[in-house]
Amino acid sequence: MTTDSTIVEVSHVTKRFVLRKEKSLKERLVNFGRSNLHKEDFFALRDVNLTIEAGTTVGLIGPNGSGKSTLLKTIGGIIQPTSGTVKRRGRMAALLELGAGFHPDLTGRENVYLNAAILGLTRAETDLYFDDIIEFSGIAEFIDTQVKFYSSGMYVRLAFAVAVHVNPDILIIDEVLAVGDEPFQRKCLDRVRQFQDEGKTIVLVSHSLEQVAELCSRVVVLVHGQVTFDGKPADGVRALREGFESVKQQQVEQREAAGKPVATITSAEVRPSSRKLAPTDFETLSDIYVDVEINAESEIHNLSCELEIETPLGHRVFATNSIDLGLKIPAKVGNHKVSFLLPRVSLGSGTYLINLALSTHSEGEITRDSHIAHFAIIAPREYTGTTFIEAKASSSAQSRKKKS
Repeated sequence: MTTDSTIVEVSHVTKRFVLRKEKSLKERLVNFGRSNLHKEDFFALRDVNLTIEAGTTVGLIGPNGSGKSTLLKTIGGIIQPTSGTVKRRGRMAALLELGAGFHPDLTGRENVYLNAAILGLTRAETDLYFDDIIEFSGIAEFIDTQVKFYSSGMYVRLAFAVAVHVNPDILIIDEVLAVGDEPFQRKCLDRVRQFQDEGKTIVLVSHSLEQVAELCSRVVVLVHGQVTFDGKPADGVRALREGFESVKQQQVEQREAAGKPVATITSAEVRPSSRKLAPTDFETLSDIYVDVEINAESEIHNLSCELEIETPLGHRVFATNSIDLGLKIPAKVGNHKVSFLLPRVSLGSGTYLINLALSTHSEGEITRDSHIAHFAIIAPREYTGTTFIEAKASSSAQSRKKKS
């Protein structure tokens, strides 16, 4: 290990899979002598280096197929790298794909003991934790049923309950929390926060960027099996979103090259109801206008202008579009102006970003401009959060009657 505080060390890890093009065993036998022509290498990970300190919560994020789950399984020892090394210490509990570590023909009770044994508990220790595991999972009435009859939510409930009761030093989680219902997700997140307070190390994969930004102390962004960012969660989420936006822009350029209908957003302005006021800061419950200039290079029918408001972390707080608001943009070549009125905006203090997009039902999104404008809300000092609520507090005291 690099330092005494290092609990996981990934050094120059590459993972290669062989993709075969034959669709059947017959084709494989026919092409046996020239099999190299009918297979190709796929690199899920390429020279990944990562050091995780004890007591940190690290989020692995990236587009689909970027290698997040492969890296998590490599850290957990589920798969071995083609080259490179992974060093770790301490007891590890893994929540990977649905039902991993469960035998479908065994009952829930039998799988609790099996899974706990895999994670390093003795039978006596499992006996000690068994009632707590069942209570946490909330499926006591099904505990003696074969798990092959379980729903996906029941699988996750039981697997998570076992994993968090083995007192692991490292907990690795791969998207499974998204399967359970909302109350169970809340219970799981509370337990994750408890682990953080206890100084446990957590490595998780999630497509919920809001969840990653909230839970993680560090974010690693993977793209095509390579680490493209490693740092603060807010910066990592922003970097990933910018990558998504660049992909969308490439798709727009491809549509333009193919001669699809073309329209662009030439400008956007956030302003107060009076032109005499500065268009930078607004008090809570102010009226806000967003003026959008559009240039259409061809006649586009059913053109929609979409407006989104988000926080700097990428949390969407509001979205609407011109069609839903009853506005029909003329199908004419030239410049068009769309004005959105946002009355009595009840947002809390902070800076907010404006995203704009143009789309049609037939062509989908034509163009998008993220963070094209911004504005700031100044709320009274006694309020915090992204939503403004005119809260009030009162107190009353009731006097007790004396007994005669």
